[in-house]
Amino acid sequence: MPLTVDACVAQHQGDRKEQQDRVAIFPHPRIKGVAMAVVADGMGGHTGGALAAEQVIHTAKNSLANFAPAEETPQMMLESSMREAHTMIKASRFINEKDPHSTAVMLVLQPGKVTWAHCGDSRLYHFCGEQLVNRTVDHSYVEHLLSIGRITPEQALTHPNRNVLLTSLGGQDEPKFSFAESMDAKGGDSFVLCSDGLWAYFDDVELGGVVASFSARQASEILLERARERGAGGGDNISLAIIKLVEIAATKPKPPTGFVPRARL
Repeated sequence: MPLTVDACVAQHQGDRKEQQDRVAIFPHPRIKGVAMAVVADGMGGHTGGALAAEQVIHTAKNSLANFAPAEETPQMMLESSMREAHTMIKASRFINEKDPHSTAVMLVLQPGKVTWAHCGDSRLYHFCGEQLVNRTVDHSYVEHLLSIGRITPEQALTHPNRNVLLTSLGGQDEPKFSFAESMDAKGGDSFVLCSDGLWAYFDDVELGGVVASFSARQASEILLERARERGAGGGDNISLAIIKLVEIAATKPKPPTGFVPRARL
């Protein structure tokens, strides 16, 4: 059954002085059915983080424009995009005299196939209906402690070092990337890309329930509203992109104008 895409991006500055997140969804300029979604969470003081996140979006858009599926895999394109952003952000230190960094989570949508990659703690969730299928694992100190059994998931929610990253774009060390792919994308699948200003306030069950129950636009509005309420005056920048794959119901052909069905006796 053919599919259509219901997508939306949304942001809120939260209670910060500046919006340093960036989020975008853009189609391939030449290839129908190919698109990209990106969330970048910038860090590095006044304007520095915003510039770093903006560089991630700019590089990703250029990489998609040059993406030729017959010549390279989406994973190759995603890695190349993040490496280029990393190099450009590092170079900007000498121009701006700042210490800019950014996380990144990117998704490439192709017919029947979705590929994603991330660096840092901006996340991607893959749901089928309300059920979580996959989620990126943060490149963070807390996720490391979880992986070796030093803390519980409950302790991770309030750990004092939960915002400490092990890698990012623009740092002195070479960044680390993680990749995943869905080779059977179908109607009912949803993908949520978001910064920690959103995911910090939701468990997988609630997030999946909201996304499954509403349109991408409505779900974005609900999630932003709840995150703002739970931030209680201390909320971070919030950015999210929702992509829902929706089956198109087959329509019966209409009879010719003036056609009158013959009555059955």
